Amino acid sequence: MNDLQAGEGRQEVLVGRDLVKHFHSGSPASRRKVHAVDGVSLSLRAGEVLGIVGESGCGKSTLGRMLVGLERPTSGTLVYHGRDVTRGRRRDRQWLRKGVQMIFQDPYTSLDPRMTVADIIAEPLAAAHVGTARSRRERVVELLELVGLSKDMLHRYPHQFSGGQRQRLGIARALALEPDVLVCDEAVSALDVSVQAQVVNLLKDLQARLGVAMVFIAHDLGVVHHIADQVAVMYLGHIVETGSVEAIYAAPAHPYTQALLSASPTVDLSNRGVLGRRRILGGEPPSPLDPPSGCRFRTRCWLAEERCAEEVPLLRRPTTDTHGLQVACHFAERAQVEANADAR
Repeated sequence: MNDLQAGEGRQEVLVGRDLVKHFHSGSPASRRKVHAVDGVSLSLRAGEVLGIVGESGCGKSTLGRMLVGLERPTSGTLVYHGRDVTRGRRRDRQWLRKGVQMIFQDPYTSLDPRMTVADIIAEPLAAAHVGTARSRRERVVELLELVGLSKDMLHRYPHQFSGGQRQRLGIARALALEPDVLVCDEAVSALDVSVQAQVVNLLKDLQARLGVAMVFIAHDLGVVHHIADQVAVMYLGHIVETGSVEAIYAAPAHPYTQALLSASPTVDLSNRGVLGRRRILGGEPPSPLDPPSGCRFRTRCWLAEERCAEEVPLLRRPTTDTHGLQVACHFAERAQVEANADAR
């Protein structure tokens, strides 16, 4: 049995169905919708790492906040271990927050500067009424050692740590309640490059040792390639392509995915069968206040035709694909053929 087949046999832990999140902008008289997330569906299996990539403003972080219950969807459903927790009872939401924890982007602002390490890591345990003060302290020491820190640091404050150490504290806090899902929202983007590698390797090691599933949100496609099993590519609130990490990086079928990979300085495409020519996107992403009709990528796409303005492309498997991709593009087959022709 190969890795993909093994992944398909795992239980679904977290499932989002047609998740939508709109915010309102402007005065009450002229309120306009910000289309942050617009109909995203995804599935996370036990022990799997799902990478979510895309440009700034595409809705990645908003999606992550919905997955941990920090934002309520405007519409759509979130199912955790088979139970709809979108607008359920308070205890259902508490159950979700215990089992799905977030590691935030900025280790400098995600830790309370007035609290010691011992109090920061023990806070989730105290909030959930887990154990006694003594058992919580023992758990804190265990978590510090798990993330590569010393129990001698218990009484220090966040300002006494480096950025990488602070992010390790954030990881320890996220693991305190023994969740089975971690949502990492740009968890290494604020760190130095050498420290990024250490933290990513720590997350990969913890994921393997603890069997925790992970949603890894990032800009850096090289990092995602290193840690993820599955990848979802977002553009302006939509998922435009999804599949295994091998499929996405070996033979992307959406023009936007091709452009992202082409622009990435950390992904080596020299031995791959596609993307022989660099794809450079022009202009800026459209505003989520006024997204384009039809395909939202059409205003920057070199394959766009009249149909793209009239018809929203649905996620589907291209007829030319042999890797198991799902792509939201009317001309996915043409994009793959042209990319392969360029590579020759």
